[in-house]
Amino acid sequence: MVKSLFVYLSVTLLAMKIPVCYQDEFIIAINKPHGLLVHRSPIAADINEYALQQLRNQLGCYVYPAHRIDRKTGGLLLFSFSPEVNRMLHQAFMNSQIGRTYHAIVRGYVSEKGIIDYPLKNDQGKLQDAVTHYMRLQTAELPIAQGKFLTSRYSLVQITPQTGRMHQIRRHFAHISHPVIGDRPYGCNKQNRLFLEKWNHHTMLLHAFALELTHPTSKQNLRIEAPYQPEFKRIMEVMGWIDKQEIERNKSNSVHLSNSG
Repeated sequence: MVKSLFVYLSVTLLAMKIPVCYQDEFIIAINKPHGLLVHRSPIAADINEYALQQLRNQLGCYVYPAHRIDRKTGGLLLFSFSPEVNRMLHQAFMNSQIGRTYHAIVRGYVSEKGIIDYPLKNDQGKLQDAVTHYMRLQTAELPIAQGKFLTSRYSLVQITPQTGRMHQIRRHFAHISHPVIGDRPYGCNKQNRLFLEKWNHHTMLLHAFALELTHPTSKQNLRIEAPYQPEFKRIMEVMGWIDKQEIERNKSNSVHLSNSG
C-alpha cells in the first residue's frame, strides 16, 4: 500500500509542471510540491524524479539549487542560473542573511507567539544550537473525539527559523508537544491516522511560504511568496480558515521589490 502510494505520487509529480513564483536572468524560485526531492539522494535511490532535474527539463537549461527543503515540505525553493550567483546565495544562507518563513498546521493550540530554543543533534550525534520563532495565525476546534478529549484542536502557525538544522521545525514542534500534522517520524501517529481515515490526507502540512533577500546582482530587497499547495488548502478549508495571504496576494503581486537604500 505504501509502496504503491509512492509510485502514484512519483508518476503524478512527473506529469506536473513546477509552478514558478519568481524568475529573472539570474535566479528562479519555484513552488515545490510536497513529496518531491530537491535533488538525487542516496537515501531515496529508487526515486528518479526530483526538482532539480524537472526544472532543468522544464526550462531547457542548467539551474543550481541555492538551498534545500525537506522532501515532505512544499513551497519555495530558490535556484540560480550560474555557479557564481549560486555561491553568493549559498553564502547569504550560511550567514543568515536570507529570511525564511514557513507555515504549518500543528496539533493543539500553541501560544500566541514564542521562541523554541532547544539544541538538536546532527547526524554525527553532535549537539548544535537550534532556535525557532513562531506566531499563531489561526485556531480550530473540530467536534472529533480523540482519546480522553471530546474535540480536536489545531493551530495554523507562522514560523521563522533562526538556525537551519536538519528537520529543525518538525523536531522543535514535536518537542513542545505540537507536532506538525502528517509528519513522520516526529509527528503524532493518532492524528496522522485520523487525517488519513477521515479526509484521505497523508501530506505533511509544512509549507515554505516566503523568502526575503537582497538580490545578488541588483541589490534590491526582494520578498517572494508561494501560495499553499492544494493539499494544504484543502485542510485549511476543513478547519474553516480563511487564506488571508491569498486575499492579500489578490490585492498586490506576490513578489515585492524595493531599493536596498
